[in-house]
Amino acid sequence: MSDMIDADIIEPSIDPKTKKIGVRHVKATNAAGTRTKIQVRDFDPVYTDEPASLGGTNTSPSPLETVLVSLVGCDGVIINGVATAMKFEYSGVDFACESQIDVRGPKGVPGIRPYFESGSLDIIVYSDENDERFAQLCKNVEFRCPVMNLLSAAKVDMTVNWKKRPAADYSGNVD
Repeated sequence: MSDMIDADIIEPSIDPKTKKIGVRHVKATNAAGTRTKIQVRDFDPVYTDEPASLGGTNTSPSPLETVLVSLVGCDGVIINGVATAMKFEYSGVDFACESQIDVRGPKGVPGIRPYFESGSLDIIVYSDENDERFAQLCKNVEFRCPVMNLLSAAKVDMTVNWKKRPAADYSGNVD
């Protein structure tokens, strides 16, 4: 692992010398309002909107709320991939996420950034693994998660709180 940044970072699950581009594609339409219909592959359409307090019709999550949806969804995928690579046993994960934005930014006030200033993400992993392996899982997820790294590159002040609870305590149901 001489090319690795840190001894706790696990080996890549792909050949690091072969570039492999993944393409993501969506189509959308917006009828001159705040609500946008978005088509991803062959799934049912998803929608974004704004709350009524921001001039929307409040019929769907806002685009910035969907960024938080993407963050927790991406972390779920990356946790699973890292856990598989590490042979890390867990029974589930719970997430809670929020962010703060100065709404003057998207309204065009100069000097105010039009995206998140800060946020917090609480991640509870239900596992009986030891603390050292749990810390390694956390470090690798933060290293690999594309959405978390996008927010970091945008200098969003994100506080990530990882907690471990006994595996038997997980009661979630993902349909």
